[in-house]
Amino acid sequence: MLMDGFDLGVLPLLGFAMLLLAVVAFVLAVVAREDAYRAAGKQTKTFWLVILGITVLVDYFLGMLFLQVAGLVATIVFFVDVRPALKQVSGGGKRRGGSSSDGPYGPYNGGR
Repeated sequence: MLMDGFDLGVLPLLGFAMLLLAVVAFVLAVVAREDAYRAAGKQTKTFWLVILGITVLVDYFLGMLFLQVAGLVATIVFFVDVRPALKQVSGGGKRRGGSSSDGPYGPYNGGR
């Protein structure tokens, strides 16, 4: 009885979450420039598109848990390692507006 609820409620929700993460990672990989991958010292754009594309296909069509977990690992690696490096190389990590002395509550004026 408990397993029926798990099979009908939690597993489809986890599968949908993995599919959503894979689709977002794939779209972010498509949007990034090809030269940013080389400049960041990561695998090529084609490599990541193939890996993440296969992950999306497996999550959507096959639903095999082992392959879904392998795809989830690839998606997490993309989000944790590749995406921040691409943002740094592309200039996406810059702070917009304000100065370097701005704190969380506004500019720091040295106690004046």
